Amino acid sequence: MLEGAKPLDVGIPAQVFTTRASMPYEVRVCGAAPGPVTGGDGLSYAVAHGLDALEWADTVFIPGYRFPDREDPPGAVVDALLDAHARDTRLAAISTGAFALAATGLLDGRRATTHWHYTRALAAKHPLVRVDENVLFVDEGSVLTSAGAASGIDLCLHMLRVDLGVAASNHAARRLVAAPYRSGGQAQYVPRSVPEPLGERFAATREWALRRLGEPLTLEALARHAAVSPRTFSRRFLDDTGYTPMQWVMRARVDSARELLERSRLSVEQIADDVGLGTGANLRLHFQRILGTTPSEYRRTFARGEEP
Repeated sequence: MLEGAKPLDVGIPAQVFTTRASMPYEVRVCGAAPGPVTGGDGLSYAVAHGLDALEWADTVFIPGYRFPDREDPPGAVVDALLDAHARDTRLAAISTGAFALAATGLLDGRRATTHWHYTRALAAKHPLVRVDENVLFVDEGSVLTSAGAASGIDLCLHMLRVDLGVAASNHAARRLVAAPYRSGGQAQYVPRSVPEPLGERFAATREWALRRLGEPLTLEALARHAAVSPRTFSRRFLDDTGYTPMQWVMRARVDSARELLERSRLSVEQIADDVGLGTGANLRLHFQRILGTTPSEYRRTFARGEEP
């Protein structure tokens, strides 16, 4: 583990691949060197092993850690991970541990994921990595990555299925009081699918559009409100948000639908009409495409049980 290691990311693989008679694993915790390691969230760890433990391991987990976009892992850690990979050791990163794994170059040209808060930072810091911001985990064979926090359970149960089969994975899931398999990806857990803008250009137009999602919104109408040509509006809007104007409008409508699913008991058809998506079928289509789940599943997961 690295300085600032997140407690949940450390504990999940230790719990799933537990050292017990019924499991063919032995868990060892190591750091850049034996001794105390300052963790995240107010915890510290007494680490018994250094990097030489990687020479013994068949699988190495890299927990998430603080400030991964600012600090590179020590060179000795990168070298040890590369040596382990060369020995056919399986490397798995949980959450922001993907930054340390990406520092080895082993993720270049491969799909990978990390906590949704850091997906853009990972793509910027390691542009050769094909960052997938929507999934709970990615299995690229010898290198695996997961999204944030509890998605480490999804990754570990998947690896257990690969190693020992479905029955063992289901048994472990029951022991952990966890779902053996979660549908959908991490996109449904992101507070807003509409990204925070990088600049303030057209801020008034975005606010204007958010108040009128139930009405027809065209590129021409948006550009007219911003007092520029549609072509100029499209180019500058893409620079600001990373999305075309109509992609942004669609995501804003899905965000509005999410809020109504959480806070009201309105039908899917009514919500679709209220947010400007017309029909329930249209809402389901875009919900699945953007969030990787259905409106009904989303409501079951996040509804607060409040009256409309």
